[in-house]
Amino acid sequence: MYITTTGLVLREVKYKESSRILTVLTPGEGKLTVTARGARRRGSKVAAATEFLAFSEMTLLETHGRWMLTEARSLELFEGLRDGVELLALGAYFAEMLELLCAENLPAPEALALCLNSLFALSEKQKEPALVKPAFELRLMGIAGYAPALERCCICGRMDVQEPVLHLSAGEICCAACAQPETEPDCVHLTQGALEAMRYILTAEAKKVFSFTLGNAALANLGCACEKYAAAQLDYRSKALEYYKRVSGI
Repeated sequence: MYITTTGLVLREVKYKESSRILTVLTPGEGKLTVTARGARRRGSKVAAATEFLAFSEMTLLETHGRWMLTEARSLELFEGLRDGVELLALGAYFAEMLELLCAENLPAPEALALCLNSLFALSEKQKEPALVKPAFELRLMGIAGYAPALERCCICGRMDVQEPVLHLSAGEICCAACAQPETEPDCVHLTQGALEAMRYILTAEAKKVFSFTLGNAALANLGCACEKYAAAQLDYRSKALEYYKRVSGI
C-alpha cells in the first residue's frame, strides 16, 4: 500500500552505509518509523527531505508491516534553527516531546501543527525562545490530555485565585491561603500574569497561541511552571532539555 503524506522528521538514525531510519510525525497516520534507503548517498534526491526536523512531503510504501520511503521533497527545513546550537537543541526537545506523546496509527494534526508553528517562530526569530518553549510545552500537554485545571481554586472554588499555586502532580491550582504545607515540594507559585498566560495558551486559537506578552519576571515564572508541570505529569527526564539548558546558559 502506498500513501502520500506530509511529515516532520523527529529522529534520524544512520542505517547501513548510506541509509537512514526515520521517526516521522504525520497528521493522518501519527508517528511512523520509515526506512529511507540511500538517503545519505551523495547526490540523493531525498537527502534534504530526510534530515532531522525537515518537514517534507513523502510517498511511503508499506510492506510486511514496515514503511519504506520511495519519494520525498522538502517543504520547510527551518534553516534559522541551524544558525546556532541553542535553537537546534530546543527543536530537539520539541521533537523528543512529540515522540513521547504521539502514538503510531493515531492521527496527530494538532500536535504536528503546533510543532511546525513553534519551529517556524524560532527559525524566523518571530518570538523569543523563552516564550515559545512554555507555550509549546503547555499546549502540547493540553492536546495530549494533560491540561491542568486552572479555572478556579481547587479548595475554596473562587475563580479570582489569590496568589495562585500550581500543584504539579495533581494538575490543579489553589489560593496560597488554601495550600497545604506538605504539598509545597510539589508546587510552583505563579504570578497573576503567568496564570493568565497559561489559561490563554490552553484556550487560544492554534495560530494565536504565541500572541501574548509578559514582563521578564512573569515570563520566567511561566517557563519554570510549564517545564516542571510537563516533567511531573510525564515522569520523564529529557536529555534534549538538559542539553538545551546547558548550551543556552539557563
